[in-house]
Parts: sequence; structure tokens; C-alpha cells
Amino acid sequence: MPSDQLIIEYSLTERETVIAGHFQESDNYFTKRDIGIRDWLITYTIDGSGYFHTPEHEIICRKQDITLLKSDVSHQYGTVKGEQWNFVWAHFDASTLASRLVPDTSLVNISIDNETLQRRIKQSLLKVVFDFREQHDFWNELCMQSIHEVLLLLARKRKQKFDSRVEETLHRLAQDFRQSISIEQLATAVNLSPSRLSHLFKQSTNKSIIDTLNQMRIREAALLLEHTDRNAAEIAYEVGFHNYNHFINQFHKWYGTSPSQYKKSKRENKL
Repeated sequence: MPSDQLIIEYSLTERETVIAGHFQESDNYFTKRDIGIRDWLITYTIDGSGYFHTPEHEIICRKQDITLLKSDVSHQYGTVKGEQWNFVWAHFDASTLASRLVPDTSLVNISIDNETLQRRIKQSLLKVVFDFREQHDFWNELCMQSIHEVLLLLARKRKQKFDSRVEETLHRLAQDFRQSISIEQLATAVNLSPSRLSHLFKQSTNKSIIDTLNQMRIREAALLLEHTDRNAAEIAYEVGFHNYNHFINQFHKWYGTSPSQYKKSKRENKL
């Protein structure tokens, strides 16, 4: 196929250049490379189904799956019969990346069942496609930065092994920590009862949902105390506390001092 030939030519002549695209293909689409290719391949399936075959593995990649194919591995991939395959892909050189960011096996397929992580990975890989198409200054570096972000997110997912509903709850807390958030709202968003979510969250993180939310708010308050001229009352309201005494108690719980003493000590350290 012409597009595949382009990929091969780039890979052989420009080892460190990212090649990327967004395809939507019928079931007559496939690519076969008996001796593999010098670059790694990453794909993210937006919709439909594709397949990958190597001498050691055969997988089907479905919606919201991310697939990594190692360099120099004989392979064939394409659209599953009777399906369409809508996917984003990128060839990249992994030699400059930390070994812990790429898998040991020749082929790995990871199902992304967390809604926030799905959006983040999809957006990052689409940025790779757009930067490759535009090829403005530093486009290859920007592509590699986006790929690096995806690989870091996957590495963190492998290490944490949180239940996807706990991950989604953490993402929602981090995104909306300034707002009034109830456990009931969070539980509805991840299709659990409030009691089940609370138990699962505490089991996974060793902290309650409320403690986690308050810690996020206080951490933000500490940054604002150190780097702005706003007073503690203004900051308390800005980060989501509507009771100033509660804010002072929480600040002391997490930092062991009052907001005013914290601000004073940080300012003195800068002198």
C-alpha cells in the first residue's frame, strides 16, 4: 500500500523521525512486514476492531485499546473481517526513552477503561498526528513529547493497578476540587453506590475521599500562600472551603502549622 511504503521509507532513512496518521479502514486493509520494522508502533483504537499477529502473539484490539508493537518483529495487522477500524497510529524510535516505559514483550494490548485516561491518551496521540502533518519548527520533538506522555501514563497505570473507578474518582477530584463535590455525585459518575465507592477508594489509596479532596485543596492553598499576596481567607474560599475555621484546621492537619505561619516562614526563607 502507498501509505505503508511511505512509512517504511521514512523508517529506514530517518530513524528518529516520528510518522503518524489517523486511519478509518474497511476489512480489506492490512499491513504485513516479514522482517518487521526498525521503529516501534503505537496504535489507539477509536472505534471498530483491528488485529495484530506476530510469531508469538495474536490479539484483537477494540475500542479504547492501545497497542504497542516492538521494533524488528515480524508482524501483520489489519481490520477484523466484517468490521471497520478507526485508529490513530504512530511509528517512533524508542532508543532515547527509558526502558521502563516500553514493554518487554514484542506485542502488548492494553484496554483503557478509565474515561479520563481515554480522553487524555486520545488527545495526546491526535496531537502527534497534527504535529506530523503540520511539520512546523520542532514538530518531531513535540511528537515525541506527546508519545512520551502516553507511555508515562501507561507506565503509571501498570504500576498503580487501581480499580478504574478509583482512578476516575481521583481524576474528577483533581479536576473539580474547588467545587462542592459529594460522594453521591462521584458514585453516580462511576456507577457505584456511595458506600461501595467509599470502601473501594479507602482500600486502594489508604485515604478517604474527603481526606483526599481536602489534601488537594490544602496543597493548592499552600502554593497560593507562598507565591501570591492574597490573604488566607481569600485563598480558603478560592480552593473550595466555605468555612474559614475548617480551612485552618485542615491546613494544620496537613502542614502542622497555621496558614499565616506557613506564609511567614516561606517569605522569610526567600530573604
